[in-house]
Amino acid sequence: MAPPTKSGPRYDQFIQVPKVRVIDDEGENLGVMFTNEAVEQANDKGLNLVEVSPNADPPVCKFLDVGKYRYEAQKKANAARKTQKTQDIKEVKMRPNIDTHDYDVKMRNVNKFIEQGDKVKVTLRFRGREMAHQHLGMDLLKRVQVDVEEIAKVEAFPRLEGRQMLMVLAPK
Repeated sequence: MAPPTKSGPRYDQFIQVPKVRVIDDEGENLGVMFTNEAVEQANDKGLNLVEVSPNADPPVCKFLDVGKYRYEAQKKANAARKTQKTQDIKEVKMRPNIDTHDYDVKMRNVNKFIEQGDKVKVTLRFRGREMAHQHLGMDLLKRVQVDVEEIAKVEAFPRLEGRQMLMVLAPK
């Protein structure tokens, strides 16, 4: 059995079948051969014998530099992570007796956040005696829902949590 190398454990020691179909490092099919013969050829090239398709008959193995393979896979994963767009949750806070101009400013922000692809959490905070008029808050959140229905859908319908009424909007 070959000793471990700098790139980690040898994968050829885990192959339990007597014969395997071998593909070399250039991608050429070398045909079916005994496993220990394939391991020796891989070691001569300074590579590992890695089982690529264990369910085939006979299993398909490939000559690989495992350290280089892991490095390439990690680079691909990092590149994919860089290009993906994460969806943030932006919050817009209002009060039930908000003025029309203030409402328009808040709605501009909501529209901007949704166009950027973010979710928007609309929080309506009640103070003191405003709790007795929760219907005003519900009317305001319904107005928000109607104003953004072309570009957003309601992900979480308005609900009361303590002194706050919450609603979550997501881009369509």
